[in-house]
Amino acid sequence: MRLGVLDVGSNTVHLLVVDAHHGAAPLPAFSHKIEMRLAAHLEGDRLSKEGAALLQSFVADAVRVAEDKGVERLIGFATSAVREAVNGEDVLAKVRAESGADLRVLPGDEEARLTFLAARRWFGWSAGRLLLLDIGGGSLEIAAGADEDPDFATSVPLGAGRLTRDWFTADPPPPDEVRALRKYVRAAIAREVPGVTRRGMPDHAVATSKTFKQLARIAGAAPTGQGPLVQRVLSHADLIEWAERLAGMSVAERAGLPGVSPGRAPQLVAGAIVADAAMDLFELSEVMICPWALREGVILRHLDTLPESA
Repeated sequence: MRLGVLDVGSNTVHLLVVDAHHGAAPLPAFSHKIEMRLAAHLEGDRLSKEGAALLQSFVADAVRVAEDKGVERLIGFATSAVREAVNGEDVLAKVRAESGADLRVLPGDEEARLTFLAARRWFGWSAGRLLLLDIGGGSLEIAAGADEDPDFATSVPLGAGRLTRDWFTADPPPPDEVRALRKYVRAAIAREVPGVTRRGMPDHAVATSKTFKQLARIAGAAPTGQGPLVQRVLSHADLIEWAERLAGMSVAERAGLPGVSPGRAPQLVAGAIVADAAMDLFELSEVMICPWALREGVILRHLDTLPESA
């Protein structure tokens, strides 16, 4: 079956087309995306007319692309930026009316659960009790458990894009702003530690998202061109060193680092602060980078609902 997954994130809106069926890994067939930065189009607690228009235009285009690529079923969802906008459902209703794409808002805990499912399927049962960390543009997802459905899942408003906009006023950010953000982030993550550890410490910790992938890459992990099956690990010792170095770099200097895209470079300092705090507070010496994340989790959950003959 050829499926399309339309992911409306805080940074990127991404159509992923995959060939998928029961008992096999989803195989990417086509990717169509744009760095829309919807979160930057929030005016107070509302998505701006410009942001809504951009989203409507891209989704209509994505629907046409999906049809051209032979997609049988298009699954669409929106995360933090739309979830937090008071007019988010109204915007999605207009998108549905104009494009026919049935987008739904994912609650934060469901986003964490679906991403956890993807990580569990990737690493398997031998990983034991699993801890998942995912740093998005608007939120940090944390989930932990020994099964496919985690016993703890939450979404915390610590996305790299959000924190960069709310806390930094200059490039590079002044040391006092870095320190203030670090204090804020650590207090927020510390509140989630008991939920993760009450049933025991994780046997393995895994991380998804562009932020973790880019941090691992600049710390020496293999480039994406070597494929998803290459093991990639980010050690906390390397992260501590790079978090400090990144804070002293300009956006242009960060964009020149291996694996760092110009669009993500501005928020990499905040992302490193969140990653460092999470690894420290959860007492993680390293995290394994998972190539699957929310989109794959959505696909896997959809396949689970179909009869095996589908």
